[in-house]
Amino acid sequence: MTANNVTRMLEARKVPFTALDVPVQKLSALEVADLLEMPPETVFKTIVARREKGGKPILALVPATGEVDNKALAAALKEKKVHVTSQAEAEALTGLRAGGISPLALINKGFQVLIDNSAETLESMLISGGQWGLQIRLAPKDLAKLTNARFAPIANYGA
Repeated sequence: MTANNVTRMLEARKVPFTALDVPVQKLSALEVADLLEMPPETVFKTIVARREKGGKPILALVPATGEVDNKALAAALKEKKVHVTSQAEAEALTGLRAGGISPLALINKGFQVLIDNSAETLESMLISGGQWGLQIRLAPKDLAKLTNARFAPIANYGA
């Protein structure tokens, strides 16, 4: 099992989790679900967004099967508009490579975290462990508590 700052932090805080190794490359959430033979709605991707008027950047967690709904995300944040960043912007803002961006690696780094409310019905969810090749399975409520996240309907599942 790969260990990093994220796994050490979870162990130190006695949060139950499972670290899962996947190939060390940029994988989409759907590819991770496929590789680990997990339902894609339990594998979440972290999308970086920013407010139109500045302020804290946003980490929006949505299932592999969905996309961030900008209008719903803005409404959940009581903002007029939010924009999903480009991959380069996301990497610059987080200091992490796309495919390894994790809210657990960015605790206390000034991000506001929202998790799609579909996660509330799950026993566990899978998110990036903060680097390529590492996925973390944990309870959505534990993730929300650790990252001060709120659950909100922020994903859409359009065709």
